[in-house]
Amino acid sequence: MARTPKLTLIYSCCLFLAACGSESPDRATADAVAQPEVAAQPEAGRPSFIEAALADPRRSADDIARDVNRKPEHVLQFIGIEPGMAVLDMYSGGGYYTELLSYVVGSDGRVVAHNNTPYAKIASKDIEARYSNGRLRNVEQLIGENNRLKLEADTFDAVLFILAYHDVYYIDGGWGWELVDRPMMLAEIFHAMKPGAALGLVDHVAAAGMPAELVKPLHRVDPELVKADFLAAGFVLDAESDVLRNPADDYNMLAMLPQIRGRSDRVLLRFIKPAD
Repeated sequence: MARTPKLTLIYSCCLFLAACGSESPDRATADAVAQPEVAAQPEAGRPSFIEAALADPRRSADDIARDVNRKPEHVLQFIGIEPGMAVLDMYSGGGYYTELLSYVVGSDGRVVAHNNTPYAKIASKDIEARYSNGRLRNVEQLIGENNRLKLEADTFDAVLFILAYHDVYYIDGGWGWELVDRPMMLAEIFHAMKPGAALGLVDHVAAAGMPAELVKPLHRVDPELVKADFLAAGFVLDAESDVLRNPADDYNMLAMLPQIRGRSDRVLLRFIKPAD
């Protein structure tokens, strides 16, 4: 059973580097070996365009190695990603999900891959490889700094926020990471979504009731805190999936440590911008 976090177990210092979504080869390896490689069984009626995206020969071996733990086939179907959509990938890091989104939405759709400067610097090698030589032509890279993100109104059919929302509670002047004004950020995203659009969120689970000040050192967040933030911003919680849950996880443990990375207890939520 997970225990209440103890301050004596907390590490901070440079651990922000591991948490910001950089998708380097060593992270891919950790994702691949963190749990037995037992792929999830396909759900009946899974769209062929998601299966085709996963099987696309342009995908790297590193990305494919991550699939067993990240279960993107479940995540993309749960959020409702379809061909022709315009999708925003918030704090996209090295672009693992961005590339899958690019293949699913196809030539009639588009993907905006957001990063701020700290994320972009940390993931720079992965970003260069991801987008070099004209790869992913339907993807636009967007640098939007904390508290200065500006998006066009009623633009996106869907938004992804994958393993990054906990970082909006982070602050580190040395990294240029300004504390995020969460209500302002969520208002901007809400403004940019079309009525009825979905926002899918995955993040590392913290112990129930864990205070916000412990989000930074553990890189975990209480799902109820996430829900409260989004509901206050006008979103509707539409669905929750347990496909990424791991009840054996130790909530005292930093989510990015090698012994838990790739198999932490993760929440998967779908929020909707109301149509009326």
